[in-house]
Amino acid sequence: MLGRDALAAAEPAAGPVLPHAAGLGGLPGLPHFAPKAKRVICLFQSGGPSHLDLLDDKPVLRQRFNEDLPDSIRRGQRITGMVASQARFAVQPSKWDFKPGGKSGTVISDLLPHTRSIADEICVIRSMHTEAINHDPAITFFQSGSQLPGRPSMGAWTDYGLGKINENLPSFVVLLSVNKARSGQGLLARLWGSGFLPSQHQGVQFRGTGEPVLYLNDPAGLTRERRRLMLDGIADLNRQNLARSGDPEIETRISQFEMAYRMQRSVPELMDLKGESAATIDSYGADVNEPGSFARNCLIARRLAERGVRFIQLYHRDWDHHGGLVEHLPKLALDVDQASAALIKDLKQRGLLDETLVIWGGEFGRTPYAQGDANRDKYGRDHHGKAFSIWMAGGGIKGGMAHGSTDDFGFNVVDKPVHIHDLQATIMHCLGIDHTRLTFKFQGRQYRLTDVHGEVVKAVLA
Repeated sequence: MLGRDALAAAEPAAGPVLPHAAGLGGLPGLPHFAPKAKRVICLFQSGGPSHLDLLDDKPVLRQRFNEDLPDSIRRGQRITGMVASQARFAVQPSKWDFKPGGKSGTVISDLLPHTRSIADEICVIRSMHTEAINHDPAITFFQSGSQLPGRPSMGAWTDYGLGKINENLPSFVVLLSVNKARSGQGLLARLWGSGFLPSQHQGVQFRGTGEPVLYLNDPAGLTRERRRLMLDGIADLNRQNLARSGDPEIETRISQFEMAYRMQRSVPELMDLKGESAATIDSYGADVNEPGSFARNCLIARRLAERGVRFIQLYHRDWDHHGGLVEHLPKLALDVDQASAALIKDLKQRGLLDETLVIWGGEFGRTPYAQGDANRDKYGRDHHGKAFSIWMAGGGIKGGMAHGSTDDFGFNVVDKPVHIHDLQATIMHCLGIDHTRLTFKFQGRQYRLTDVHGEVVKAVLA
């Protein structure tokens, strides 16, 4: 009845403002402490990559092929409706071998040989767990800290707290891969939305094909001078309306008109890869020449990082392999393996890795039992949120290590559990943000990315 109660919760700074890290439009007193990372690149693998076939080797599964998953392992935990009617849960080992990589000896699947080559740069977290069991709530939880839609995404929180570094590009950019064969799970724009934060903090999606941003070019016959004159007139009208109504969204409208005007020059330069060396182009793999491919998006992510974009979100879909995993998983791994490793090497070679936090992973993992019958050469796996794996690298993260572990079946976390809220708290920490103090008042209560949960995983910090 009273309208939108959306007031920022300004807290006194715990220490002096750090000019080298503070951005334009950020909150007073942020960052709360000296950050390790200036920016984040999240390589999100939508659909739930199988940790048991990629990052968490379980020899016991090979020894117990087609046996029933012991009740002592399952412990009556809930399962999805897709396997609830199965007569049994037959243990399903991975078809692929695992080998150690680098000096650290981190064991990684043969499906990810390029990722294995950067084993000394990454921290594999094998003890991730989530509360969600289906895709949409799980992805929403990963991105916003809540299974329910409507909360701000991580990128929006980052932009709100820290502000912009580059006035000519959005602080939060989203890139979706154009899949080769199957489109995979749909992704809704609210996953990179601003929720109840001012809408200027939502992610800006760059399209994979055609113009990266619609209407980027002026119509034929419209000069830059006339465009400028038009925008000045619209801004004047908006300011008059703002003075009358006080609606903060009008300020967003003004700022977004100005951002769009500047992007007409900055985005074409960003997307033009002519200045990249042949060696750099080749390092990302052949797909880099395909607009909208994951490889090309990884290269664009590095270029965005160079230009001061705070939060860069990549999505690659079709990791949901209830059946046909042996057919489809190698294709997905081929899509992302070389490009992900090339991004890490490229950032390091340019001196950017130490200040760029890179995250690779999906919303949950897959079950150690088969969906349907067990088969060494043809199988699928159901969703599994109780234990899965991701990897992190770069700004503030200790490379060359594995953190946490699961039981012999890869079903439960048995050492150093990392909840989704713990991961979010750690990401914020690397950016110099105390996750408990970045809050926003909405509908009478204070909200934050991690709700009332989350502990920084100090063991993975450099």
